[in-house]
Amino acid sequence: MKNNLSTVTSQTISHIQLAEMTGKRQDNVKRLIENLAFKNVISFTQFEEKGKGRPLTVFNVNERDSYVVIAQLCPIYTARLVDFWIEHKNKTPKIPQTLSEALQLAADQAKQLELQAPKVAFFDKLVDKKGLMNATQVAQKHGLSAMRLNKILVDLGVYSRTTKRGRVFMQWFITKGYGEMKQTEQGFSQALFTNAGEVWINEKLITEGIV
Repeated sequence: MKNNLSTVTSQTISHIQLAEMTGKRQDNVKRLIENLAFKNVISFTQFEEKGKGRPLTVFNVNERDSYVVIAQLCPIYTARLVDFWIEHKNKTPKIPQTLSEALQLAADQAKQLELQAPKVAFFDKLVDKKGLMNATQVAQKHGLSAMRLNKILVDLGVYSRTTKRGRVFMQWFITKGYGEMKQTEQGFSQALFTNAGEVWINEKLITEGIV
């Protein structure tokens, strides 16, 4: 049975790796993925991996959904997941060997530039590029309520689900420079977004077809 990078595609991570990261049982991780998918919180793909014994069903989730799963399993291991995706994305891309591969690569790059265009355009419209913003301020720029935006961000794995009072960013969101946890004058914790975080949110809202 394979239990490392051979169990993932270029865009997914397996339930086996998530179990290894968090020290959880593989069957428990699979059950959690199934439950989250049933609730339409995430999606996953599966395939049969053949070994010496009976075939093993492997569940794969994409980057976004992997953060949701980790948040449910054990949030303190989010940093390991962030490191995994950083290492995974920094790998040297495959050099095209044929004309068709080169054309496909050019088409993929053009698509990426197309997807980046709304993000760049939105960033150019930012007035204050140094300040921090709360959810209400960010939501207003997109014609949304703070409640609606926060619900979307919960589904995207931005907030910790284990914190019942207030909103607390997941560590990966802070590590990427998208948000900061500050303290109000009354001594309460407040989740504030950086301009980079606002741009990230804008990109996600466009990708999800919300704005």
